[in-house]
Amino acid sequence: MIRFVAETGSTNSDLAAQVRAGEAVPEGHWLVADRQSAGRGRQARNWFDSTGNFMGSTLVRMSPRDPSPATLALVAAVAAYEAVAALLAEPAKLRLKWPNDLMLDGAKLSGILLEREGDAIIVGMGVNLAAAPDLPDRKTASLADYGPAPDRDMFAHSLAAAFARELDRWRTYGLEPLARRWESVAHPLGTPLVVQPPGEERIEGAFGGLTPDGALSLRLADGSTRVIHAGDVMLQNEES
Repeated sequence: MIRFVAETGSTNSDLAAQVRAGEAVPEGHWLVADRQSAGRGRQARNWFDSTGNFMGSTLVRMSPRDPSPATLALVAAVAAYEAVAALLAEPAKLRLKWPNDLMLDGAKLSGILLEREGDAIIVGMGVNLAAAPDLPDRKTASLADYGPAPDRDMFAHSLAAAFARELDRWRTYGLEPLARRWESVAHPLGTPLVVQPPGEERIEGAFGGLTPDGALSLRLADGSTRVIHAGDVMLQNEES
């Protein structure tokens, strides 16, 4: 159920257009592009486009029985972790950062973007398999920095299978087991973080785990805790 295309503007936008047009795009369908001319990341950032990297999107059809749609970010993050960790000689170097960034040796390896279209949540993922962008505000990495770059098509199938497994567990068992799994492969409790909530000043604190609804718990210097539902989160040593 993976459709590969040579080039498109954005795989997220393409799936959203199909949903708006009333096409019966099934859950589990993936659209993967060799190149994207208008890829997007979180916070309206452009997404790095390089041949050999993974750039693709899938969709989830929501039902009233499902956990909160926002927690699909954790589903996608754990799935990406599982697909990438299987390729690393030292998977302990791979960590998750809230809500869904994969960090390899403290550098950003991937990004995930969730967008809603009707009853569907479109999940876009980008993973630096062959090359990483040179960003002014953060360190980046690719799997090619740690060995031969994995085959993009094989990785796509591995990621799709991992996402299907995690999605089924999310629906069957709810958020709590997923949150525990996410925390088990995230940076340790107490890790210094810098958070930029929308429209606010930067906040420094320490990672306090996830709240019951999957938000970020940030321990502040005065002993209080701030719950973060949205914002740009960076490790204090992540900035280049």
